[in-house]
Amino acid sequence: MQKLLLLSLALLSLRPGSAQPTQTVDICVYGGTSAGVIAACAAKRAGKTVALIEPGGRVGGLTTGGLGYTDIGNKYVISGMARDFYRRVGAHYGRFESWVFEPHVALDVFHGYLQQSHITVAYHRRLVSVEKTGNLIRAIVTEDAEQPGPATYRRIFAKQFIDCSYEGDLMAKTGVSYFVGREANGVYNETYDGAQLRDKHQVPDGIDPYRIPGDPRSGLLWGIDAAPADSPGEGDKRVQAYNFRICLTNDPVNRIPITKPAGYNADHYLLLLRLLARRPARDLDAIMKIDHMPDHKTDINNNGGFSTDMIGMNYDYPDGDYATRERIWKAHESYTKGFLYFVGHDPRMPPALRKEMAQWGYPKDEYTHTGHWTPQLYVRESRRMIGEYVMTQANCEGRATVDDGIALAAYTMDSHNARRFVVNGMVKNEGDVQIGGFGPYPVAYRAIVPQKQQCVNLLVPVCLSASHIAYGSI
Repeated sequence: MQKLLLLSLALLSLRPGSAQPTQTVDICVYGGTSAGVIAACAAKRAGKTVALIEPGGRVGGLTTGGLGYTDIGNKYVISGMARDFYRRVGAHYGRFESWVFEPHVALDVFHGYLQQSHITVAYHRRLVSVEKTGNLIRAIVTEDAEQPGPATYRRIFAKQFIDCSYEGDLMAKTGVSYFVGREANGVYNETYDGAQLRDKHQVPDGIDPYRIPGDPRSGLLWGIDAAPADSPGEGDKRVQAYNFRICLTNDPVNRIPITKPAGYNADHYLLLLRLLARRPARDLDAIMKIDHMPDHKTDINNNGGFSTDMIGMNYDYPDGDYATRERIWKAHESYTKGFLYFVGHDPRMPPALRKEMAQWGYPKDEYTHTGHWTPQLYVRESRRMIGEYVMTQANCEGRATVDDGIALAAYTMDSHNARRFVVNGMVKNEGDVQIGGFGPYPVAYRAIVPQKQQCVNLLVPVCLSASHIAYGSI
């Protein structure tokens, strides 16, 4: 009987809502991305008590995860702690400032911020639930991402919450309105939202989509959507492609060979062979954007009609549960590592490209805790809040402005492809947009706050309130 009583008490203590470790702070920041680190440190400088919660094992997001060749439209509009970051990076390299840097250098700078602010990051803590009273968040419940379940639940009470995650999980669980995908052009009177069949990062004309050329009965090559084309500007739930920003090195002393990854399938890259047969490439730049970094390293991004973007394979990610996201994440990792291996080893690849690829490998001195591969998927876009104000194409182009600007945006309206399908018997990509030619413009404070009736103590600076195409600029 005593054993049964002890077991019952133990089970009772594991139920959600039972006694759990708690923490009370002024400001709770969820997501240790660049935004999260800066928000937490800025709050601490303002004299507030802060909790910084990071679902993974590393802070800095893409900035420490491979995106070291900074995407920037006009560096002169960068101010505050963001500018300070680039100057601290510059100091490492003996310069006034630097917009190009290695992943571990960015990580060291962020660790410096955290140490100076006396902030201890709660790593591997992911969101379980949000406790609200009316339109006020009282607390959030997190769990150990490596040992999930009620036994590891922890409650954090705060006056103010900031969702700095790429996915907008805190925003979503709070019940705040949001959108996933691409609005139809008519929703916000835009021209570059919705379905867009354009010429950049496009598959050249004349490439057959079928496994046996000319035979639809043989089925489509991997990665090609069988659904018909949408009307131009039509809205949908498709999400622009994700990839990884890849750090490789050509330093033989620091280089680890690129090997065949788990789950490798050479059929995933057959379209690349057809593209190269139609449009021969002089070098690797035709199929991947290789930006050179200090110490013989790279920041590699997608380039061309077939590259590191895993087009059409991320639609379930934004609203997916943790298991769904992990599956999609691992598929992207396998695809990307497989792409690098295929380019460098498949005998059907042009010999010159194979030879060039052979000079590159994974750096021994980066990502030492994750097998020398970045722990951050490039989640370019996920959920987008529908807040007090929605930033749109008109804001980007200066046809609409706001009087509560909190920062300036200065990048082109930029979206990667969201779909690969068949048009007139040929393979085509759809969704890529690159429209610039406008000056810096203010981003509204109202774009980072929810509608008041939904929540009054939450800021959302990453998954902020913007249309798909405006988000691509901001």
